[in-house]
Amino acid sequence: MDNDILNIAKKIEKNGGCLYLVGGAVRDELLGIDNYDEDYCVEGLSEDEFTNLFPEAFSRGKFFKVFDMCEKEFALARTERKRGKGHKEFEITSNKNITIYEDLKRRDLTINSIAKNVLTGEIIDPFDGRGDLEKKVIRATSESFAEDPLRVYRAARFACKLDFEIEENTLNLMNSLKDELNDLSAERVFEEMRKALSYNKPSIFFNMLKKADVLDVHFKEIYKLIGALQPEKYHPEGDSYNHTMLALDMSAKLTDDEKIRFAALVHDLGKGVTPREMYPHHYGHDINGVNEVVKLGNRLKMPNEWIVCGKVAAKEHMKGGIFYQMTPSKQVDLIERVYRTKLGLKGLEIVVEADRNCRGNIKEKIEFANLGEEIMTEINGDLIKEKFKIEEGQKLKQKLHEQRIELIKTKI
Repeated sequence: MDNDILNIAKKIEKNGGCLYLVGGAVRDELLGIDNYDEDYCVEGLSEDEFTNLFPEAFSRGKFFKVFDMCEKEFALARTERKRGKGHKEFEITSNKNITIYEDLKRRDLTINSIAKNVLTGEIIDPFDGRGDLEKKVIRATSESFAEDPLRVYRAARFACKLDFEIEENTLNLMNSLKDELNDLSAERVFEEMRKALSYNKPSIFFNMLKKADVLDVHFKEIYKLIGALQPEKYHPEGDSYNHTMLALDMSAKLTDDEKIRFAALVHDLGKGVTPREMYPHHYGHDINGVNEVVKLGNRLKMPNEWIVCGKVAAKEHMKGGIFYQMTPSKQVDLIERVYRTKLGLKGLEIVVEADRNCRGNIKEKIEFANLGEEIMTEINGDLIKEKFKIEEGQKLKQKLHEQRIELIKTKI
């Protein structure tokens, strides 16, 4: 334990209080996971007493004060009571009589409702969070879970992060909040999804929302993939939703880039709007998917580069999958369209690999990114201007295209 933190804890104890390490830091310590965010809870002191003891602490927060000191975060023990709809409508009470037990009880999940006495090392675990860590279970700390709709997405995200299951009562609590989910800010929902996409098996996030029957609130386009049948010969994994989840998890093995993982998630959204009478075929789903990506991206107020990556993946993944079956002219068309997009040729190549090899049993890959990079680098505008004495304009563009076709013929 950091000497500065120990000294703070001793000073608090000397003045009648107690300092606890709380939340994710304790959870991750018990799991043997490195955690660099340490949050501390102070029991037995009023706000005035704390600020008098530590005048150097920087306070922030409008409705509830949090103190920054020694690059760590300190908060006084508190309770919360819901007084309206949504994520922010809470009445917060903090005084020196509130116990660590009461503070832990207000928290979302049992695995996050564990505290550690800084001076003694004693683990305070009134809701058996350690037992749930051992059983790999996500469980609501109490019925007050249902007071905050954001906890629906947090529960799904922690299940995703830790590869845990959510137990039935918690799934029911998540479902009971379905009507309130639209009161959440789009930015908060996007942030939970973004974090989920950074984990090793991001499909768990969406599968848990599906299990709680809340996937259709903010992720309508993904929800519509459920039951969208595909040709069994090519997709023995089942419907378009199952395929998408496998492709998403495969993309997580291929790249750490969350934007590319998102592109893999949305590459087949067009299948969700295919008329049922067309099943199991999905003609035009590459074109139809572009608008579905835009709707999802706008609903969650995603960064524009994420939306662009998703649009390119939806529109181009089919052509990328048959790259070596296309004519040299079509190959260059694809390279030129994708090369300077936010997704890029390498990003599209990863989406294609995740799509084709979602079950992990295809040995050969379709690789076109390095080839495309060579084509675009070797045949550029300056070279064409000098060689053919052509200035800017349509003629230059056409000659570039022709020369790239000639070059790609020699490389394949």
